[in-house]
Amino acid sequence: MDLNTVVELRDARRRETWRPGDAWLGGGTYLFSEPQPHIRRLVDLGRMGWEPVRMTAAGDLEIAATCTIAQLSRFARGADWPAAPLFEQCCRAFLASWKIWNMATVGGNLCNGLPAGPMISLTAALDGVCTLLSQAGEVREVPVKDFVTGAGVKVLRPGELLRSITVPARALASRTAFRQASLYGLGRSGALLIGARDPIDGELALTITASTVRPIQLRFAVPPNAEAVREAVAYGVRPDEYFDDIHGLPAWRRHMTHRFAEEIRRELVEEAGR
Repeated sequence: MDLNTVVELRDARRRETWRPGDAWLGGGTYLFSEPQPHIRRLVDLGRMGWEPVRMTAAGDLEIAATCTIAQLSRFARGADWPAAPLFEQCCRAFLASWKIWNMATVGGNLCNGLPAGPMISLTAALDGVCTLLSQAGEVREVPVKDFVTGAGVKVLRPGELLRSITVPARALASRTAFRQASLYGLGRSGALLIGARDPIDGELALTITASTVRPIQLRFAVPPNAEAVREAVAYGVRPDEYFDDIHGLPAWRRHMTHRFAEEIRRELVEEAGR
């Protein structure tokens, strides 16, 4: 897609005043996929030199906003954390070509804020925290589960930049369960649920995405039974929070959410206890 309203491409390393019509450019797979008539200037993050993904001294995983899906997939494949398989499962939920894998960024997926964004699902389920940078140099941190507040709606302020997402070591040690459904064989996710069982206290976190307009996380301090999970989902997700578009009606998304929640409970609670 030619963005014929863009009149300037700026290197993000040059600090300049943010103005209406500016947009951050990471991989560009969304920006160049459809018309963007409001954009006048692209601020390119490609030369920032951020390390794509790394382990911190504390054992946490830091993912740069500019890390591509392919880079994250390769890194996680060589990891020995119990939660490592979840990374590949979420990367595969894109159902995208190798070209997209090598250009699309983790940060771009979060900043689009779409219900079916699998990097939102992954990082929210593992208690990821976003590091945001303002134009004035202010730094603030926001949990991924609170970063997206609606379909395409984020807490980003004008000119604010998503620098990285940090996944704590404790979450990487969690046992996880993944469920995803689409109406089509190569379609967008209509429901994507992830369960994570804490390695220390056994708490179960159930993260609901794709079927809802924002990530919704339900926590169970003690191993829940089927009724507890059913009630938690029924009361934890308002009827108007189920997404409605061509990829699935709210009633179907609600049904799949309840079904997957129980499957995850059985996998992480009942089967783990055998």
